[in-house]
Amino acid sequence: MNRIGFKTAVTFINMKVNRPSRMTPMPRPTLDQYFMEIATVVAKRSTCLRNQVGAVLVRDKRILSTGYNGAPAGLDHCDVVGCAREGVESGTRHELCRAVHAEQNAIIQAALHGIGIERATLYCTHQPCILCAKMMINARISRVVYAESYPDGTALQFLKQAGIVVERMSPPLG
Repeated sequence: MNRIGFKTAVTFINMKVNRPSRMTPMPRPTLDQYFMEIATVVAKRSTCLRNQVGAVLVRDKRILSTGYNGAPAGLDHCDVVGCAREGVESGTRHELCRAVHAEQNAIIQAALHGIGIERATLYCTHQPCILCAKMMINARISRVVYAESYPDGTALQFLKQAGIVVERMSPPLG
């Protein structure tokens, strides 16, 4: 059996561990990109026929809660019974929709599990509507980051009036 001495082994290990890498470091996503990518994955659980939306609530670099749009628990989803808003212009007649919005579900899930979301950032694949904006204001969300626009300028005005930082970022690739 071929044995190497202790000093030789330590020298070899140190050479491997301490040797500077000649490789270029892998590009890391920013935290905003990272959490937006997670929101995009969460959206894949959506059962909405019009828009698959995902939301992630984050504070201090930690995920507090997630949500996607779909029918209330125990009720048939739109992918089963069809869309009640068929032919209705996007951003209007919210009351016809049977789905709970992704942002609402993220807030509700946090409440159900006793997780405080004050001063959190909400990452969402789509711009919030006015109903969700009002919930975020009262939940004391401090920042909203979204990717896709939504035809509801009033929601953005409300969020800004409430002092909530609103940022649009490019949709994640892939």
